[in-house]
Amino acid sequence: MAFVISVLVYNWLQRQPKMVEKVIGSQTAMVAVAGSDLFWGTKVTPEVIKMVAFPSASLPDGHFSTVETLQGRVLVSNVTTNEPILESKLAPRDVTTGGVAAVTRMEKRAMGVKVDEVVGVAGFINPGNRVDVMVTLHESPPVTKIVLENVLVLATGSDVERKGKEDQASPVKVITLEVTPEEGEKLALAVSEGKILLALRNHLNTEPVLTKGATIPELLNSYRVREEVKPQEPKPVAKSQPKPVAPVAAEVSVELIQGGKVSTVTFKKD
Repeated sequence: MAFVISVLVYNWLQRQPKMVEKVIGSQTAMVAVAGSDLFWGTKVTPEVIKMVAFPSASLPDGHFSTVETLQGRVLVSNVTTNEPILESKLAPRDVTTGGVAAVTRMEKRAMGVKVDEVVGVAGFINPGNRVDVMVTLHESPPVTKIVLENVLVLATGSDVERKGKEDQASPVKVITLEVTPEEGEKLALAVSEGKILLALRNHLNTEPVLTKGATIPELLNSYRVREEVKPQEPKPVAKSQPKPVAPVAAEVSVELIQGGKVSTVTFKKD
């Protein structure tokens, strides 16, 4: 009896994985996911896609079930490894060329600015970062002011993808920014009339900051000890003295000339 029960239990256990696999297989569907980390502007090819089984009850909206339906599409958002590639992360079907034009939003423009190691934050600016644009105008008096804030970096040099880790510097000569037409006018004027600098922002910092701009007097007053202004003592007000009244003479003599005759006439006070 023990032998017979052991055989029956063994056979039952052997059938369980196949039954579970059969049940699971009937409740899943194949979904196209990224085979590696993909960056925006990338043109999707079969080499960067793999098919993964997803539960049929939890399929994401806008997923793709075959590689052929994804081939040639352009990504407008980053996709990490094993993340489903969804319609919301792709450019319209009529956009078949990747690059900056594909990832630039409809209402904005892509504008490149010439940079060096100082302007480009020593090469630590990468596509997808956000920066502030400052300009120094050499007018009279000179002034430095933030003119654009929280601007998206579309590309560094000719690359729209990150090359290596973000802690590794990659100096470039041109950085492409995404701006509105009005912001583009300000940026063009700043480049032609002064010297620009880019300030790298934290990804989570989106708050605008209002500044007055820095001038030479404000620069020289930085970290300066403020002199205490002593209150001035009020000056004593001199009291006006009444003017002395000249005494009135009792008599007044007047010289009278009549023709060739000269005489003196005396008038009394009364």
